[in-house]
Amino acid sequence: MHVPDGFIDAPISAATGVVAAAAVAVSLRGARRELDERTAPLAGLVAAFIFAVQMLNFPVAAGTSGHLLGGALAAILVGPYTGVLCVSVVLLMQGILFADGGLTALGVNITCMAIVTTVVAYAVFRALVKVLPRSRRSITAATFVAALLSVPAAALAFTLLYAVGGTTDISIGKVATAMVGVHILIGIGEATITALTVGAVVAVRPDLVYGARDLRRRLQLRVNGALVDAPAPEPARTAPVAARTSRRALWLTGLATSLVLAGFVSFYASSNPDGLEKVAADQGIDEKAEEHAAADSPLADYGVKDITDARLSGGLAGVIGVGVTAVAGTGVFRAVRRRRTTQDVSPTSTSV
Repeated sequence: MHVPDGFIDAPISAATGVVAAAAVAVSLRGARRELDERTAPLAGLVAAFIFAVQMLNFPVAAGTSGHLLGGALAAILVGPYTGVLCVSVVLLMQGILFADGGLTALGVNITCMAIVTTVVAYAVFRALVKVLPRSRRSITAATFVAALLSVPAAALAFTLLYAVGGTTDISIGKVATAMVGVHILIGIGEATITALTVGAVVAVRPDLVYGARDLRRRLQLRVNGALVDAPAPEPARTAPVAARTSRRALWLTGLATSLVLAGFVSFYASSNPDGLEKVAADQGIDEKAEEHAAADSPLADYGVKDITDARLSGGLAGVIGVGVTAVAGTGVFRAVRRRRTTQDVSPTSTSV
């Protein structure tokens, strides 16, 4: 669903750029409360995993494919503020290095694919978790519904932006029907991937899943007729070491999975146009599409320049993309975490 240059006019592109910049700034502040020494590395991994899975277009209808957007996955795993940053990092890497999604349309893409998906998905997820039984199955079910609804929400957001800033004169009603219809189908794929991923992590390390925090309920004792929290058990000496080992194993497993998906499985992805590309071609939205400014990039179109073997070229580009996204994402989230730590230890007042 990456919007190229030329679909949306300059004023609306600039306005969404301002919205995106403001959302990223707010998310940087909010992520300080979500990230700690355990989850900061996981957030970088989530960004790399989203990059990898976005390369795996799956068929959804005759001549149309879809791919993961990732907002729901990121929000539930690492938190909504951090989730916006995760998807934004992915979109930035894709736009600059791989000529995927226009540079002037970066604000549009962040607004639709990072902000809208994350906000809608997390709001739906939290609403469902509050009414469903407190269990891992409920987390998975709420994840499925939240991810499913986030995709047509993003499609509707693009349609609204096109209604006020589209560069071609076409029926918005037809665009809305086509966009929402095909992206409901894509949402089923998104929901399946997201629910399976969140369910797998919850089964192994529920303490690392931001959306599963409510599963850990403190034991309560009745004292003089009132319920009070029981004292926290004394941690075993080996617990910190075991936890670090478990986190490292999870991180390495996730990174290896991302590399395999991007470097090997992506070769077998559907070559059909995705939902936006298909609707744009059918409805005439792409009449004024512009060539990407990074079209001559060595990694443009997810291939390594001058490597003629398609399998090797695409696989190597995918591995490079996962590596760069993991490094960039981990660097950003560690910096956010360090800033929080610095603020926590800084004196706010002095006394005599």
